Parts: sequence; C-alpha cells; structure tokens
Amino acid sequence: MDEAGFRQMLLARGNAPTGVETRINYLKTIEKNLAGLGLPFTDLDAAFEADSLASIIEAMRGLISDHKAGGTAYLLLFPRSENPGNRLANLPTFLKHYRDFRSGSDMSSREGAGTGLGNEGAFLLFDAANIPFQPVRNFNRKTGVSAFRIKPKGAGNKAEEAIETTDIVEVARAMLIDGLPARIKAISGGDVNYLTYGGEKLVRYELAPGIAAALGLPPQGHTAGMKMTNAGGMAASATDERTSSMNLILYGPPGTGKTFATAGEAVKLCSPQVDPDDRPAVEAEYRRLVDARQVEFVTFHQSYSYEDFVEGLRPPFSSKDGDGDDEKSGFRLEVSPGVFHRIATRAAASKGSTGKAFDLTGRQVFKMSIGEAANPEDAYLFEESLENGYALLGFGQIDWRDDRFAKRDAMIEAWKEEEPDAEPPTPRSASVQCPDMFRNWIKPGDILIVSKGNGSFRAIGEVTGPYEYAPREDGGYFHRRAVSWLWSDRTGVPVEEIYAKRFSMRTLYMLTPSDLNMSALERYITSQEPGGPPEPFVLIIDEINRANISKVFGELITLLEPDKRITPEGGGLKVRLPYSKEAFGVPANLHVIGTMNTADRSIALLDTALRRRFEFRELMPNPDLPEMKAAGASCGVNLGKLLRTLNDRIEYLFDREHQIGHAYFIKCASRADLDAVMRHKVIPLLAEYFYEDWSKVALVLGDADTGKAGRFLERTELKPPAGSDFEGGETRWRWTVRSEFAPDAYADFQ
Repeated sequence: MDEAGFRQMLLARGNAPTGVETRINYLKTIEKNLAGLGLPFTDLDAAFEADSLASIIEAMRGLISDHKAGGTAYLLLFPRSENPGNRLANLPTFLKHYRDFRSGSDMSSREGAGTGLGNEGAFLLFDAANIPFQPVRNFNRKTGVSAFRIKPKGAGNKAEEAIETTDIVEVARAMLIDGLPARIKAISGGDVNYLTYGGEKLVRYELAPGIAAALGLPPQGHTAGMKMTNAGGMAASATDERTSSMNLILYGPPGTGKTFATAGEAVKLCSPQVDPDDRPAVEAEYRRLVDARQVEFVTFHQSYSYEDFVEGLRPPFSSKDGDGDDEKSGFRLEVSPGVFHRIATRAAASKGSTGKAFDLTGRQVFKMSIGEAANPEDAYLFEESLENGYALLGFGQIDWRDDRFAKRDAMIEAWKEEEPDAEPPTPRSASVQCPDMFRNWIKPGDILIVSKGNGSFRAIGEVTGPYEYAPREDGGYFHRRAVSWLWSDRTGVPVEEIYAKRFSMRTLYMLTPSDLNMSALERYITSQEPGGPPEPFVLIIDEINRANISKVFGELITLLEPDKRITPEGGGLKVRLPYSKEAFGVPANLHVIGTMNTADRSIALLDTALRRRFEFRELMPNPDLPEMKAAGASCGVNLGKLLRTLNDRIEYLFDREHQIGHAYFIKCASRADLDAVMRHKVIPLLAEYFYEDWSKVALVLGDADTGKAGRFLERTELKPPAGSDFEGGETRWRWTVRSEFAPDAYADFQ
C-alpha cells in the first residue's frame, strides 16, 4: 500500500488529518488480514493490479452481510468491537478511494455520484416548524475542493478538529446513524452552524433513494420514537439513547467478564464519546463517573434488604468534632435513604446538561445558611436570593463597605461602638467571623453551597460580585453578594453527596478541600444547564440473583418499567414510601444494570417479576479473544483450545451454565501463571461444580485413566479395612492435586 502517496492525495483534496488517518488505518487493517479473508494478494497494490480491488470490496460486502445475519466474521478485522456496523459500512468506500488514487481519478469530480447531490432533495432535514435544512459544503480556497464537515464526539467548533469528506453518504451516516453534528444551513439562507439530527431543532429527514439504500434507511423518517437500522444491521435510535431507560442483566458462567462489561455499559450510556475499544480510557472514565456519583455499584447478598436498598430507619449520625446536629437525649431513629433512593434522587435533580465542564481549580468553596431552613418564616429569604441572583447575610446593620473593614480588628471595634452595653466580641465571635468571611474572604468565582439543616444542601452558586450593603424595608439581612445560581433543589440533597462531613451550625465557613468530592460537585453544577437532556445515571447491581428480589425492591419493581418512569414532561407513576411517607418515582434517566452468575445455585430463586422487566444478555466464554491468543503465546499453551476442551467436557458432564470463563486465563504471562490458575482457581471450581466428585474432575482434566500417571491429579488406591465387607469390592481412590503438574499436562489440550 502506497501510504505516503495516498495520504498526500487525501490531504490535497481537503480532508482533515484525522479523517485521513482513519482511512489509512482501516486500509492497513484490511491489508494485514488479506490471508485471513481468503484472498491471494500480498497487499492492496497487488490486488489493484489483479482486479482493481474488486475482490476485496466484495469481501467487505460479505462481512457486512454476515454481520447483519448475526455472524462474527468481522472479528478478524475488529476483534474488540461490539458494534462494528458503522466501521464495516465505511470499508468499501475507503477501498474505492484507494482505487481512485491508484487509477489517478479525480475524486472531487466524482463526489456525489449517483446520490443526486445537485438536487436539494438529496439530503434534507427539517425542524419542528417544517423548515428544511441541508448540509453545506466548505470551499477550500487553497485546494479548490469543496467538502462537507463532520464534528467527531468531543471535538470543538474549530475547523481543524472536524472530519472533512466529499461523500454526502458519509454525512448522512454521521448525522442519522452516528448522531454526530455536521455543518448545516437553512435552504432559505442564514448562518452556517453545526446541528445534530435528533436534537430539539432537527426532527425529520428526507433522503434520495440512492443514499437511503446505501445506509439501509427508509427515505423518510422522524426522531420521535423511531428505530432505524444502520448499515451494519444493528438497531439504532434516532433519538438520544440516553433518554430511554435501560434495565439490563448480564448473565453467564463465572469468569466471562460480566462485572467489567457493566463498567463498559455504564460508560457507553454516560460518556458515549469514549471509545469502547480503548480499555484504559473506559476504566479511567468509569472511575470518574463513580467519583462524580453518576454511577453507583452495589453487590447483593442473602441478607440485603429493602431498608438497605430503598429506605429504612436508623439512628442519626452523631459527630464527635462538633460538626453534627446538637445532641439530643434518648434513643431515636431517622429515615435513612438507601442506595437506590439516593441515585434516583440524584437523577431526578438533573434537569439537563450540555456536557460543558466547570473547572473548580483555584476556587474556594463555602457553606452558607440563608435563613433558618426549618423556619417557614425565613423561607422567603432563600426564594428571594434565587430569584434576584444574590446571597443574603444577617448579623446586624453595620455598613462594612469602608476600606478599613478589610481588617478584622476594625470590625471588632465597630461592634463595640454599635453595641457598647453588650459583651465585647472576639475574633471567634460569629458576628465578626461571618461578616469578615462574607466581605473579605469570598472572592468572585468562589462557590457558595447553601445548606438545608445540617444534613442537606439546596443550592450551589458562583459568586460574581463584591460585598454590597443593601438595607431592606423589612429589616435584617442587609448584606449581600451577587451570585449566579448554578443548581438548586428545594427539597434538599444529602450533604454526603459532595462532602465527607455533615454541616455545622455556623452560618458561613469554608469547606475543607480534602473532604470535598470535587467530581460530584462539578457534576451537580453542570446538571441544570438549559439546552441539554438530563444526565444519564447508572446503578450497577452485582450478583443481583443472590438477594430476595421481592423483599429488596418491594413496590418499586413496578416503577422500573419504562412506561412508568418519571419524565421531564411530568409523566410517570409514583408510590408513597412506607417510612418517609414521601411520593417517590423512578426517573427515566436512571439505568439499572445487573449481573447474574449462572453457576450460582440461587438462580432458581430469581423473581419472575424481575425477568419480565429486564432485558437479559448472555455472556459466555470466548476462547477466540485476542487476549487469549496473546496469553497463550506467552505461556506456550493454546489457551483457546484448552478453554474450549474444558468447557465441552463440563457441558457434557454437567450443563452449559457451569462453564469456565476466559477471564481466568487472559492475564497469564507464563507457564507458572497458568499452573497457578489451574491449581488455585480452575480445579477448586471444578470440585465445587461436581460436589467433590473427583472422578468427574479427573474426567474434565483428562486424568480419568487410572492405568497411567495423572498429569494434574495423583491417585492413590485405598485399601479396605481388614475384615470389612468391602474386601474384594470396587477399588476406591484418593485424589490429590499434584505438587507440580506434569511437563506434558496440557498435551491433550493442544
């Protein structure tokens, strides 16, 4: 493959560097696997000389057809991709680009061929008012080539971050299937901008027949509730996938990567811009989502209860450092929300997010009380602050604007003059500390968190102005700072969401940075931005079948159904919880993903109500994973065949639900590692499966022939006690795991 020449040609045609590298990498992948595809060519150039790449293009179409039919032949090219439909669909086009390059054809003169590009009806999108839009070409004055511009996930609006293409079919695929923004203009004129089909603006499309056929889409479609099939044969929603609830259970034998797969599913839902094949990126993003409390993980067990999951009564928190509630005599119980209640409340409070980050670096964070939250007479103070964009502070009527009050000592003297008969204040007096912080410590850009009692917070704002003295007609609360309120929830959210301690009774103080969950605080700040859908939240329930489902979920099992979820438009069903007596519903942006080990004997107890409300996806052992091949090369053993043979024998002797997963073997880097896995994990698991019937364990391991020495197990004949009735009876054996496996232990598995 003439990589340098092809790159030069693509760049000369105005393609963005990222798009050029994508084409080249895909073609190199094809070239590397020509033999595996059954093609007789050594490289793409030889294939061009033979038949102008016709055989390879036909082979790519065969992979596309195989994938549509549910086949996995695509794994040869994309071994780590779960949804390769869009990638496969691009391969014939990229091969044609290379064919044009080798033949010397002018690609720019062929753009839009057969697509009706000159016709305005070739690719149209319409907004809610039925006003049509269409993709707009960007003219490159240097090269004289026109191209369409597509914005990849996570890219900004800069031209150099976009992918340019001369193929209108690629633009249609990007917008209608991949959900990527593209350069769009109104047919009647107007500014050019990036718009996304499926958002608030673009709700309907019309395609020329040639484009529709190339993408496998109907010529006309709508975003609302429409499911369409992309070129890879996979169902794709024309609306934002994050707005439809998912109830999913991943099930399979142990070691098939179910728990790791839940992390991938959570990242796919919450951060679709992350490449699912980039494992380090997925793991890093998953940790960030957990820190931000956007993803919660819980493991069910036999004693897990409704009180742990939804809500229950518990003794209140009591702080030893004076930061908790005032101590009250006697024993008492308070309603405590469980993990499901907490994440559902979190999801319900998210009104919309545009995905923009909010950097807390260098900002101070303060807790502040605005009136007494428990006093209805003070409620107007909080509402007034939210409505008018400021924070109010009490503590007298002294005007602190004079420059001398930059010093705390001057404030103390002012109080002595204001109240000569009162006990003289000290630097630690609240009447001095709070005004000093409010005037001098807090800077524009700092963050205020408004408390609701000591256990909750109800607003977050960014300070935008200096101290102001503003006397009020009703008296009190003369001091204010301009604030841009970024988030609010009048019902309040537990302080544990963002801070490691409960709030103290002090009106205003700085929160300790080491106790702040910055990731969660940033997420709250950006969760009520206009113009975006509510953020997706994910609750992962590991070993979901080990608990009593009816007992744990209670009445909420009904609320999990998608049509009963609470929506931003006010739809959905709520129930009244037994302890708090509050109305509670499950928001539509909360997804529940569970795992189930089919080898666990408790699977028979799985509640039928759960079966009806969850989608089930099976994860079985995969001997053909690239990681298995790499580990096998390091160990000198064909691990794929070893795993396949072991599982064939297990299924014959027991059932398919008790197989052994690939995760046991993929991290083996040597024969010693493999022996350790077999000795400490696989063999004990087999003994558990067969209830300590070692003769069946020996059958699985290939050591059942008592006429020769075992490779994994040692057999010692047991002699019956003298004079017993067993003398002369069936021979019995003592089975033990060898201290060292035989050198040829894996010979039967190769």
